[in-house]
Amino acid sequence: MNDPSDSKTGMASDGGGPIYRAVSRFMAVPRFVIAALILISIAINFANVIGRYVFFSPIIWAEEVMIFIMIWCVFIGAILVTWEGRHLRMDLLANSIPSPWREIVNFIAAVGFLLVAGLVASQSWLAVSLFAELGQKSTTAGVPMLIPHSALLIGFALMVVCVAVRFRAYVSGSLASEAEGVVRDYGSEPEAEDLLK
Repeated sequence: MNDPSDSKTGMASDGGGPIYRAVSRFMAVPRFVIAALILISIAINFANVIGRYVFFSPIIWAEEVMIFIMIWCVFIGAILVTWEGRHLRMDLLANSIPSPWREIVNFIAAVGFLLVAGLVASQSWLAVSLFAELGQKSTTAGVPMLIPHSALLIGFALMVVCVAVRFRAYVSGSLASEAEGVVRDYGSEPEAEDLLK
């Protein structure tokens, strides 16, 4: 019988169905986008520092664009955090509840997450549609405001997809054990132990 867990990290694959596998493969895209955005932000910041202190001519739109990049990084990162089940939680009480009740609490939390994230995504859609209709642009860089506001729409919409696809893992609480598995697997390597000494 095949073990649905990843041999390196011990991560459960939520049954390993085709939707799970497709979304799991898709998660490489947000990682790449975040890396690219951070590199672009570093390049803009470096160019702005050189312009300001060497040529005494700063890039006036740099700060505004870097803020928009930061917003995108946060919401794209939230997609990854949701997929991996690593949001900060106050689970001291939930972990001490016996098994049938723990799953009920986790079910309520997952449904609540879906409802709130779905509501925010739908409201973000209205805001993005309004900005697209009005054609409003940012003050300094002239960036259409639908671009930074789209980060909320895309972030929350994909968080809903992540929780829906991994709903069983959210309810069973196996996502928490996945994080513990990663810490256990990578934390026990000799290099990590040497660093802790």
